[in-house]
Amino acid sequence: MHDFSEAGVPFGDVAIDYVEMYVGSLEAAAFDWVDKYAFSVVGTGGSPEHRSIALRHGRITLVLTQATSDQHPASAYVQEHGDGVADIALRTADVRAAFAAAADGGARVVREPTAHDGDGPAVTAAIGGFGDVVHTLVQRAPRAGAGLPVGFAPALREDDGRADAVGLDEIDHVAVCLDTGSLDPTVDFYRQSLGFDFVFEERIVVGSQAMESKVVQSRSGAVTLTLIQPDPTADPGQIDEFLKGHQGSGVQHLAFSSADAVRSVRTLARRGVAFLTTPGSYYDMLGSRIPSLSQARLADLRATNVLADEDHDGQMFQIFTASTHPRHTLFFEVIERQGAQTFGSANIKALYEAVELERTGQRGPSRR
Repeated sequence: MHDFSEAGVPFGDVAIDYVEMYVGSLEAAAFDWVDKYAFSVVGTGGSPEHRSIALRHGRITLVLTQATSDQHPASAYVQEHGDGVADIALRTADVRAAFAAAADGGARVVREPTAHDGDGPAVTAAIGGFGDVVHTLVQRAPRAGAGLPVGFAPALREDDGRADAVGLDEIDHVAVCLDTGSLDPTVDFYRQSLGFDFVFEERIVVGSQAMESKVVQSRSGAVTLTLIQPDPTADPGQIDEFLKGHQGSGVQHLAFSSADAVRSVRTLARRGVAFLTTPGSYYDMLGSRIPSLSQARLADLRATNVLADEDHDGQMFQIFTASTHPRHTLFFEVIERQGAQTFGSANIKALYEAVELERTGQRGPSRR
C-alpha cells in the first residue's frame, strides 16, 4: 500500500477541478444555474449519447450532462436517483502516479489513464468513490487556469458582473449521505486510496433522531468531504429520507464559499433562490454565545436566516437552500469563513432542525 506520509506523494496537491451533475433536462437545469445562481456557460460538449454544458461562477466549475441514449451512464443514473452529482473531478499534477496509488489502496478502477491532445487536460483517469459517484482524475499543464473537461469546446462568454454581485467563490466542502454501516469503510477508503486525513467527527441528536458525521480532507486542504450516516438505533430522519429518495449513498449538498454570506444570500434571494428559515430563538441566544457579534451584524443574520459559529481560529457563517429537487435529495449551502477551520459544530443541530422542519412541513422556505 502506498505511503502517503512521504513528501511529494500523489494527491498532495489535489483540488476539485469540476463537479459533474447528471440531469434529466439540460435546458431546465442550466436555466436555474444561470438565472438564479448567476453562473456563466463556458463550454459545451457531447456525443451521440449525451449533451453537456460547463458553467462557471468564481472558481466553481459545474458540468451538466443529459443522456440522449440509454447507453450513456447518465440515463440509468437519472432513472435511479433523479438529478444529482455523479462525478467529483480531482485535479492533480501527476494522474498516472495518483491513479496507481489509488488503485494500490483499493480504489475501483473506472478508466485507465489516457493522454489527450489539445488545450484541455493532458491526462485523465477515473476511479470509483462512494455509491456510484466517481472521481475523474485530471492533469493539466503546469500553471494552467480553470479548464474544461475533455472534448469540450469553449463557449463565448459575456461577463456582465452578475457573478460578482452574488459572490460565490469555490466549493468549500461536499456533504455525502451514506448507507448505515458504510461510514467507517468510506473514511478508510479516502485515507488509504487518496491520502486524505480524518479531521473531524460529530454525533448529532435531534429529539429521537440521530446521525453520525465524519470529515475527511485532502492533504492540500482543498478537498473536504463531510460524510454522514444515520444511527439505525434512532428514529428515521432526514438522512434516512435522503437514502430512500436517492436510493443509496450520494451527495446531499455542495457548499459554496463566499466572502460575505449575508450579501450573497440577499442577492440570491432576489434572484429567486429560497433558503431555509431558522427559529427566532436561535438568534435570541446567539449574542450571548458569540459576544463579539455587533447588534447590526446580529440583525443582518436574523434577517437572512444565516447561522454563525466560531472556533479557535475565527468565525463562520452558513445557510442551506431549500431543496427544489423532486425527491428533496439535493440542496446547496452558502458558507463564509472568517478564519474558522471547522464546520459549525454548534450549528449542525440547528441546521438539521431547520431541514427537519422543512421536511415535515412545519416551516416554509425563506426568500428574503
